Amino acid sequence: MTTVALSAHFDGKAIKLDEPYKLHDKARLVVVVMPDDEEREAWSRFSLTNLSRAYSDNEPEYTEADIRERP
Repeated sequence: MTTVALSAHFDGKAIKLDEPYKLHDKARLVVVVMPDDEEREAWSRFSLTNLSRAYSDNEPEYTEADIRERP
């Protein structure tokens, strides 16, 4: 079987697929718990703030001459 990503939710008792999908008996699954909307928004704000700082107008332009190989 090929790897497939499926959307699902927890209804308080069991994990339910959001859309039907045929699984064979004893199919192996990996469950990833996604952050809730509030936490996701907080991480998005944090990321945008810090990316803005990293790529601000005051950030110097680096050239190939600034890149060095490690010994």
